Amino acid sequence: MLDFINELHDSHKQVDSAIEHYLVMFLNRDISLLAQAIRYSVLLGGKRLRPFLVYQTGKLFGIKSSKLNAPAAAIECMHAYSLIHDDLPVMDNDKLRRGYPTCHVKFGEAIAILAGDALHTLAFTILSEAHMPTIADQDRLKMIATLAAASGANGMCFGQSLDLINKNNKNISATQLETIYQYKTGSLIRAAVRIGALSAGNKSRDALESLDHYATTIGLAFQIRDDIIDTSSYAYDNKKGERVKSIRSKHDNTYSKIFGLNTARSKAEELYCESLASLKYIAKLGYNISTLSAFSRYIIKRSD
Repeated sequence: MLDFINELHDSHKQVDSAIEHYLVMFLNRDISLLAQAIRYSVLLGGKRLRPFLVYQTGKLFGIKSSKLNAPAAAIECMHAYSLIHDDLPVMDNDKLRRGYPTCHVKFGEAIAILAGDALHTLAFTILSEAHMPTIADQDRLKMIATLAAASGANGMCFGQSLDLINKNNKNISATQLETIYQYKTGSLIRAAVRIGALSAGNKSRDALESLDHYATTIGLAFQIRDDIIDTSSYAYDNKKGERVKSIRSKHDNTYSKIFGLNTARSKAEELYCESLASLKYIAKLGYNISTLSAFSRYIIKRSD
């Protein structure tokens, strides 16, 4: 597991460096308040799990991580956009993100909305304009289409709308909640895996279906594990220097809150086993699945 953590750390540094590069390249007025809000939100922290999946899925097919900086950065920009908008008062109304004031708390709602909009478009600017000489134009277009589908009305936005509609639904079923998770959280995780595979062109074609199932299972496991963590822990407010109970854990529907911690843990374990089953087929094709297997373990064991 130590090797995996080191890889995760190295990936984090690499994608942050790439994001910095693209911010300098594509932000014409870097000193503006909008630019400050963009930088604050996209470089505030986080584990960079989605870029990690881009790098590692590409690596599965022999693609060097240095060739994947653009799609990895694009995925993280899209993720940062989604967090800014999810945190807004009309959405999840969160005051803290990774222990720091959320974008709208620090910069105001109007600038936060614009920062999210800008990061959304920046993701596509990077994918369409960044130098990616080893990736064929047809595969670049597929990456753009994949990210568009994952982030729009058939992806994250749909999931967020279902979440808002069901906020006060005390009779929500496991199927309904899992559907919300698959779209709101899982869409971008599936996109990260697919985009990493698309970097290899036709070489990855036979593995795409299994990789998609793998991504679907870990996406759902990730959100259920988040629910377990929210139920049993507190967020840390860096400004106040104290722990605070998150708004989400107190008021929103979560898997552990609705169905209990034991059921949530059992479901996460079941999904972990499903993810490994998906990887077995890929291993039969001759690919090294060790890092993606370790990622599955990390997802259901993490504590923050």
